[in-house]
Formats: sequence, structure tokens, C-alpha cells
Amino acid sequence: MAGRRGLLIILSSPSGAGKSTLARRMMAWDPTLKFSVSATTRAPRPGETDGVEYFFKEEDEFRAMIAAGDMLEHAQVFGHFYGSPRAPVEAAIGAGQDVLFDIDWQGGQQIRNSVLGKHTLSVFILPPSIRELERRLCTRGQDSGDVIARRMQKSRDEISHWPEYDYVLINDDLEETAERLKTIITAERMRISQQPDLVEIVRGLNAEFEDRT
Repeated sequence: MAGRRGLLIILSSPSGAGKSTLARRMMAWDPTLKFSVSATTRAPRPGETDGVEYFFKEEDEFRAMIAAGDMLEHAQVFGHFYGSPRAPVEAAIGAGQDVLFDIDWQGGQQIRNSVLGKHTLSVFILPPSIRELERRLCTRGQDSGDVIARRMQKSRDEISHWPEYDYVLINDDLEETAERLKTIITAERMRISQQPDLVEIVRGLNAEFEDRT
């Protein structure tokens, strides 16, 4: 069987549509999936370990990585930088390991436009309705009313970017959506661009034809 290059699997959605839950489902389904650990300039919170939750960087170091092209994507949020280091992702996909990104549309756009863009699989998760999106944000009990209102306001802009993705899934039923996502990943792993050994295999088949003449 041909060797396989890993995929950069990008999951994006408005907050509350289910991308983080689906990311966890995919990791449980296939333990070989590598979750992309982001770098940040914010200080570690109690219980966080460098290289596990985040790679914790000083701002000068982070800026130097951006300038050197060592970040696949980055953004500044509430005064702190966040981004995806390039080196561990390149190492993983070169070894045939898929890397999963749980990021917003801006980060996804930067990765698709990067030197690794041809190896991306991007999936946008839509809620079945805006009313259901708000209900999910309220029932998970993680945010105040003001925060939920800001998330809802932001979701309209986020949803407007759905045409930029390879696939769009409506998360009306978590189990069914997870199964559809597994099917997409399984098929995309066999994309020609992900099988670098195919050229040599086909060359060998043609050589066999020559030997028969």
C-alpha cells in the first residue's frame, strides 16, 4: 500500500455549534490523530503544562517566530498572541500523521494560504438554527449573559465564511454529524496529493507492462 502524507484537518464553527465536541469525538475515534497545540504569550493558568495545553512563549520569541515564518497562523486576542507552530505540524504530516485544528475561520484561512495549504481538509460546522445555537451557549453554563450576547453577535460574521471550506456539516444531531465527519476524513486520506508513493507504484506497474512485451 502506498505511503500516506498526513492531513491538516481544520474544524471551524461559531461558538456553540459543536466543533470542540466533534474534535474530541474524532480523537477518541482515531487515537493516531494529533491535536495541534497552540503557542501563546499569555501566562500559564494553574494546572497548565508547557507543551500540553499550550506552548508558552515570551512576546519577543513569538514575534520572532512570526517573522521567521515559523507560525502557520496567528492572531492577537485580548492583548495576547496565539498561533500554531509550523515545525511540529510539518514533522507530523511528513510521518503520515493527521493533525487536527480547532480554530476560527481566520486561522483556517491562514493555514489554507500557507506552504502546507495543499494538505488541508477544512470543515465548517453550522448549527441547525440560531435559536438552537443560543440555547447551547446558555445551557453549557460557561459564560455570563454579556459574553453569550457577544458570542451571538460574532457568530453572524463567522457563519458568513462557510463557502471558504471544503465541507459544511449541519450539526443537528451530534452522533450523525460525527459519523459524517469520520466518512469525510477517511475519504480525504486517500486523496492523490496525500499519497506521494503512488508515482513510483504506477511506474512499477508500467515497467511490468514493458516486461510483457
